[in-house]
Amino acid sequence: MKKLKKIYLGITLDILHHGHINIINKATKYGQLTIGLLTDEVIARHKRVPLLNFEARQKILENIVGVHAVVPQEDWSYVNNIRNLKPDYFIHGDDWLEGPLAPIRKMAIAELATYGGELIEIPYTKNVSSTDLADKKSSFGVSAEERTNSLKNILSSKTLSRFIEAHSPISALIGEHAKVEVNDQTRQFDGFWSSSLTDSTEMGKPDIEALDITSRLDNINNIFEVTNKPLIMDFDTGGKPEHFSFAVKSMERLGISAVIIEDKTGLKKNSLFGNDVAQTQDSIESFCYKIQSGVNSRRDKNFLVIARIESLILEAGMDDALARARAYTAAGADAIMIHSRQNQPDEIFEFADSFRKEFKHTPLVCVPTSYNHVYEDELEKHGFNIVIYANHLMRASYPAMKSVADQILMNGRSLEVDDKIISIKEILKLIPGTE
Repeated sequence: MKKLKKIYLGITLDILHHGHINIINKATKYGQLTIGLLTDEVIARHKRVPLLNFEARQKILENIVGVHAVVPQEDWSYVNNIRNLKPDYFIHGDDWLEGPLAPIRKMAIAELATYGGELIEIPYTKNVSSTDLADKKSSFGVSAEERTNSLKNILSSKTLSRFIEAHSPISALIGEHAKVEVNDQTRQFDGFWSSSLTDSTEMGKPDIEALDITSRLDNINNIFEVTNKPLIMDFDTGGKPEHFSFAVKSMERLGISAVIIEDKTGLKKNSLFGNDVAQTQDSIESFCYKIQSGVNSRRDKNFLVIARIESLILEAGMDDALARARAYTAAGADAIMIHSRQNQPDEIFEFADSFRKEFKHTPLVCVPTSYNHVYEDELEKHGFNIVIYANHLMRASYPAMKSVADQILMNGRSLEVDDKIISIKEILKLIPGTE
């Protein structure tokens, strides 16, 4: 029998549509088709977290007639898989002749040339794309369950995710749509942080747990009405264990993805004060009981209870911080947040390195407010999975508003601030349905 030609097709398959079926059908006419399926991490790094994980997408492809094998593609470039598989023909749509994928095309052609492989470009199926379909789905909103589950999906797809503080629906919309391209990769925020500090500040109240949970959940519900990304809620000390149990149920019903509680007792004071003000750390036994109360009250394990350790803030030492991490994890905490007010990351890195030797897969969370010169890739190297920018949108809004108010008073008119404010037309375009 004549030996079949080896065919290779790289694909994302975030949402299966007729364009995928078209290129697969055409590829199978050339020989035995192997599909390189982009991994979750590769897709998340360059586009967004895929709607379906790798295993689900793989199962779909394996059940399409004509697909001989499905292998992971662990790079945005096709070079490594071409080098390893040495297909006779490499198949791609003709939509990459120009634009950001053009350099990827050149690299693939160069690799094929090393052994005589050929590139075959299939005409792109017009008027359909996974990105457009995902955006259309997003416009309909997400259910509470979908939003809750999305944080776990992100953690399984990305080694490091970033969350931005949102204190109002408009700040959340800014965080939801912020996106930049850096070194051919898309950077965006994976979700929101609901901060007790910024929520209190927004209401003109001190950060001492003065806002009741109903007020904070009402604000989050307003955020959820106009956004789709997951939200982690800062719930200070969590209150009494019995109250925390009810709070977890309320958060879960709303669609919140995770709650973080800190191991302090008494009247809440901001951690960045450290021992400059009176702050008392809870006992390990007492805080473990509170963690267990929250974990046992949830209905869905996709809702995460995260324990925040204040030992470094209160100068209790590294050994105490690590002992608490072990105990809180054993009590059922789904992740650990380690906090520091030092302007150097040394103690944070020391904690993370020690923690990772014992706990390979438990997510680690940090809030680099005081050590803000540290890059995300450094945090990632030390094992952190979530970085939270905990108060920056609120802090950005205050000086902007104060400057505009002062200049209007100084000049007796508003002309001088026109270059510092958004136009009325932009405001009308900002929110769908306003025009």
